[in-house]
Amino acid sequence: GEHLRICPQGYTCCTSEMEDNLATLGCREMEGLLKNDGRSLQNSLVGQYKAFDGYFVELLNRSAISLHATLSSAWGTLYVQTAQVFSDLYTDLRRYYRGSKINLEEVLNEFWVKLLEKLLYHRNKQSLIGEDDLECLSKQMETLRPFGDIPRAIKVSVTRAILAARSFVQGLAVSGEVVRRVSQARLSQDCMRAIMKMTYCPHCRGMSSARPCSNYCTNVMKGCLANQADLNIEWRNLADTMIQVADHLHGTDSVEDAIKTLPSSISDAMVTMMENMEMVKNKLVQACGTLKDGEPSSTILDEVSQNRKVTVDDNAGPSTTEIGILVAEVTTKLEHMQPYWVSLPRLVCSDRVATGIGAEDKCWNGMSRARYLPEVIGDGLANQINNPEVEIDITKPDITIRQQIMQLKIMTHRLKNALNGNDVDFQDTSDDISGSGSGTCADEMCHQVINNKPDHSTKVHEKVLTSIYESKGRSSSSRTR
Repeated sequence: GEHLRICPQGYTCCTSEMEDNLATLGCREMEGLLKNDGRSLQNSLVGQYKAFDGYFVELLNRSAISLHATLSSAWGTLYVQTAQVFSDLYTDLRRYYRGSKINLEEVLNEFWVKLLEKLLYHRNKQSLIGEDDLECLSKQMETLRPFGDIPRAIKVSVTRAILAARSFVQGLAVSGEVVRRVSQARLSQDCMRAIMKMTYCPHCRGMSSARPCSNYCTNVMKGCLANQADLNIEWRNLADTMIQVADHLHGTDSVEDAIKTLPSSISDAMVTMMENMEMVKNKLVQACGTLKDGEPSSTILDEVSQNRKVTVDDNAGPSTTEIGILVAEVTTKLEHMQPYWVSLPRLVCSDRVATGIGAEDKCWNGMSRARYLPEVIGDGLANQINNPEVEIDITKPDITIRQQIMQLKIMTHRLKNALNGNDVDFQDTSDDISGSGSGTCADEMCHQVINNKPDHSTKVHEKVLTSIYESKGRSSSSRTR
């Protein structure tokens, strides 16, 4: 057995070539197992993404349909002639939800200005509102308050609701993409040697039935998955923050309430405007100058006076029970996935180690069938300085995994902003995550999140990370095995 480079010296039935082939086989098997475990978690996250995305899209679509159906019958000609304003609003809301570079506050402000313009025009059919008048009208909206306090209330509720919705589904998409990328990380040569020693060296010694000791396997896998374990803190932070956002999606002031009540709130605002038309017009004339008057549109005025308060269909979207079920399910899954990265070593070892009575004294410990004496080491790269089974240079972390840690931090920051109602430019997220698309999900939002190439900033980021860790390594007392 002197020709062997990995397995213990002594009696053997393996040649050097066989040892090399078995080492390669063991590494491929382990990488395949890790990919399968990662794919299972990724599929779970993708399933949650699709469920919530479908819910939010349906909520917006049903709200738009409800507004059209109700207001077209209640407001008649007035609604028909202003329908494009409402259509444009919902189009922008959908685009905003999908992550387009839109300032939702400006969208809502523009909506109210356009609606006021239409209502003023239809109040006096021949009244012409030019560009200067429109600019003045826009500036006077806060002072005039033609729709009462409703626009301000809608701005707060709708912005918070859709911001929370899109940040949440994006968090699910980013989480799934992180799992995919990390699960595809290649195992090191030193890890390959350690896996060979644990898995196939017993075969070379004629002990094919011997299974590794539990703590021995755990130490090997903690060494092989040391970089992955460093995801733990930010992974947990992201999951915790997503659970908080999920709580805001359901209950009082939820996304469902904000979107479902949008049609009735708009209708109430229109009633307020029409009731105070003369006062609003007089104030507008004082602020912006004289408008050219024409004959009042009696048909429209008759329709308005007849319909006044409008009751909008309450079934403008999915049921409250549905979002409750979705939130409960995703919360359970997020809680369950929190320890994933530090539990991977024991998960991998669970079905391959020796078990049963006396197993600790008859298991394979890397040298023979006997008790494994070393203690189980800690998680993460820094703790591998004491790993007796895998030789690791702790000064050289995996750059790809460090990038994914950064993505988790960025996403958590965005979610926390959403919790506080602070809008963040979500379009930038597509630049944060480098690399090609994975097919995690097939719609526009996922495409924006995960389908962009590395840019210059990413390359600079890699260089900075490398220099930082090399510097730390030179200044530490770590050893390289």
